[in-house]
Amino acid sequence: MATFVYNAVDAMGKTIQGRIDAENEQLVLDKLHEQRFHVLSVQQQKQRSSAAMNNMFARFQKIKLQSMVVFSRQFATMINAGISILKCLDILEAQTKDPVLKPVIGAVKRDVKGGSSLADALQKHPSIFNKLYVNMIKAAEAGGILDEILDRLSSFLESEMEIRQKIKSAMIYPVMVLVFSVLMVFALFMFVLPKFKEIFISMNVEMPGATKILFDSSAILQKFWFVPLILVVGTVAGIKQAGKRPKGRFWIDNFKLKFPIIGDLVLKMSISRFARTLGTLVSSGVPMMRSLEIVAETSGNTVIAGAIDSARISIREGQKISAPLETSGLFPSMVTHMIDVGEETGRLSDMLIKVSDFYDKEVDAAVKALTSLIEPMLIIFMGTVVGFIAISVMSPIFKLVSSIS
Repeated sequence: MATFVYNAVDAMGKTIQGRIDAENEQLVLDKLHEQRFHVLSVQQQKQRSSAAMNNMFARFQKIKLQSMVVFSRQFATMINAGISILKCLDILEAQTKDPVLKPVIGAVKRDVKGGSSLADALQKHPSIFNKLYVNMIKAAEAGGILDEILDRLSSFLESEMEIRQKIKSAMIYPVMVLVFSVLMVFALFMFVLPKFKEIFISMNVEMPGATKILFDSSAILQKFWFVPLILVVGTVAGIKQAGKRPKGRFWIDNFKLKFPIIGDLVLKMSISRFARTLGTLVSSGVPMMRSLEIVAETSGNTVIAGAIDSARISIREGQKISAPLETSGLFPSMVTHMIDVGEETGRLSDMLIKVSDFYDKEVDAAVKALTSLIEPMLIIFMGTVVGFIAISVMSPIFKLVSSIS
């Protein structure tokens, strides 16, 4: 319940001010009209309570995709069972444990209770419900198929979550090996090699060139150990800062697509997302022009978004969607041909879903191929580094032993 501050004129013509606690502004107006007040203004008083502060901090947190899947699936089930939207939102708010989603559901419920449509209420929270979600809900409300659209949304989000989980699970082992290897090499240069250097100097052992380079590198790292950390942090911060600008974002996205091996994976993921998003929107009754606009905004890659915008301009001029996609050089001929067939037969959404399913399998195969390639490359790299360190350290020892003999 919120607190509202009002200015009104009573029956005697006197201006009065006051506060009323109510669920929404309409209830405040009803109460004031019952008292025969002429309302001049009504404003919601800003709350500075701990709950409000928690809600403010929750806006900066990222919602889990799994929470959105569960929310959409449960919402669809309850709507299909004939439960009203307000009751559904009340139940979802009560049982949701996600600290980011819970207050948002409460706000949506209050807006719907105040007379807003579900799509308009969701639109007020763009960090949680993107344009894809809102427009599909809007189409669902217009067509009276809310349960069906929510079910499609949950299936779409589940597919997105499965792809992300596959990539994360596949990259856990290589990343852990790489981090452990870097830490071990860092420990060798910082603590182990200086001890060997002291021993060799004290025994007046002649050191080969490779050993001198190794010990000099160790001495430099001991003095300037913070430089690699600054370089890593600076590089990451610079990339993020460049990503906030249109030219920088385009350059980064283009680099991702052209990077060997990884670029192929990024392209396949982008095509899969494009096909599934557009297919879901078209099958849900969203107009084609609006669908392409949403797909471009949610593509996650500005290069792909540019090709989609070109397709949108072509459709506006009366052309097919497949022609500009093929001209861009980003979409394989198989994809453009299937889209062309879908346009000719009037089954575009079905063709797009088939393309998405195909590329989901391609992404899975590409992730497995990437991990199978990364592991031996890491082993070769670490073997080379450790071998160089071992030979550089053992060479003076062999010379010392031979001179003693």
